[in-house]
Amino acid sequence: MTAARTEAFHPLRSALVLIDLQCDFLDLRGYAAQAGLDVARLRRVIGPAQALRDAARDCGLRVIFTREGHRPDLSDCPATKWARSRAAGAEIGSRGPLGRLLVRGEQGHALIDEFTPGEGELIVDKAGYSAFHQTDLDQILRVAAIDTLIVGGVTTEVCVHSTVRAAVDLGYRCITVSDACAASQAELQVPALAMLQVEGGVFGEVVDHAALLRRMTRELA
Repeated sequence: MTAARTEAFHPLRSALVLIDLQCDFLDLRGYAAQAGLDVARLRRVIGPAQALRDAARDCGLRVIFTREGHRPDLSDCPATKWARSRAAGAEIGSRGPLGRLLVRGEQGHALIDEFTPGEGELIVDKAGYSAFHQTDLDQILRVAAIDTLIVGGVTTEVCVHSTVRAAVDLGYRCITVSDACAASQAELQVPALAMLQVEGGVFGEVVDHAALLRRMTRELA
């Protein structure tokens, strides 16, 4: 595998995008737990993601959170997605301990307490897996002249991958933080990250959070 090329980045042109750090995915009572995912393992992203968020705030990087969820009437939920969720035992819109699963406005749809947005930090609500699908994220980034995205969150092989792939097609440079994201199954994490690095980093760089923090300290000092 050819290593991805590393480049310096500038805080005014960079944003930290944290994907779906919601109760429905990271709370033991939420959607992911209902679908049989190992939520305790998914929660390991919390520490690295918090460190990145704090560093982004210190360095002046824009911080953006996303939340996956649907309108209360499920009019924005494709039938295929609804059927798959039902087969997995976590039917979108059904009642759970945190309210209706993956529905906007319910307790499960909220970000976990560790990621309450600070002043000026944005939340992008999405019905699809990519943070760019039918959202205004691209417009927000372009108005702010941002060209580099640092990405973490859950899950690696679904919403993180979908977001990074869409971002690259739109011309953004992406840095995926390996230990700030987690796959739905442990065995998928390594190949999911490897796919991003093919052809010398066709979907950008993959780094761990400690290495990235060192770069941020060095390059943004």
